[in-house]
Amino acid sequence: MNNGAEDVGVRYDEVKERIAAAASRSGRSPESIYLVAVTKNATPAQVRILHRKGHSDFGESRMQHFVRMASQIDDFRSRQRELHGDLDLPESIRWHFIGHLQRNKVRRVLGSARLVHSIDSLKLAEEVHALHKGDAPAAEILVQVNVSGERGKFGVAPAAAGHLVDQVRTMLGVRVRGLMCMAPLSEDADAARPVFTRAREIFDDIRKSTGDSTFDLLSMGMSNDYEVAIECGANIVRVGTAIFGNSAAEVVDAAAMNGEPLAEDEIDEACC
Repeated sequence: MNNGAEDVGVRYDEVKERIAAAASRSGRSPESIYLVAVTKNATPAQVRILHRKGHSDFGESRMQHFVRMASQIDDFRSRQRELHGDLDLPESIRWHFIGHLQRNKVRRVLGSARLVHSIDSLKLAEEVHALHKGDAPAAEILVQVNVSGERGKFGVAPAAAGHLVDQVRTMLGVRVRGLMCMAPLSEDADAARPVFTRAREIFDDIRKSTGDSTFDLLSMGMSNDYEVAIECGANIVRVGTAIFGNSAAEVVDAAAMNGEPLAEDEIDEACC
């Protein structure tokens, strides 16, 4: 796959078309699906191309890259505003943190993130809550659920997801908006369907039991399986490789060829 900046817009349009088709198959409008463009393999120039096309939602799985990219794009927006006044750009940019989050990194991530997808423990949620100040808006988060039950995969067990959501809902500094899950990596996108279907069931059960209309986001599906995820009910998909190139997939291939296990954060990044 050519990773040149000039090809990013074309691949982005192709992904949007596939999202629209998957939404139609599931009886929903394309506008109801949020595409988070994962910037792990992107250059700032490529992110600017998508932003100029009107895209607002971007995501990162690595804290340092997340903070750096968010800062660079914010600087770009400020410079453009100074030079050109009113811009033909989205009113805002929404940054999503989608990787495993360590408690000692929470403060830095919350400074830029509109939505954190990967809260998987009460202690982590309490750290987010502890950083809330006064009348500031509550931090918006998703609870990550290990639906597939894979060993070494981050996420709360499905049976414990509802209890964790109930605990987080008592925290004034945290607003739980929904769930996030990852399916096992597979070349067969349809192999993810049972995982996504179960995640949707858990999501629906929690939404019904809480009666909370703001519990309305289900983040699942990446470059290899986002269409299946939408068919199963996702309204957020996290797509990087299909837009920005396939260097992350090459990490997986190289490790497999060498018989080397991947660390969890490498798997998270490689699967977007």
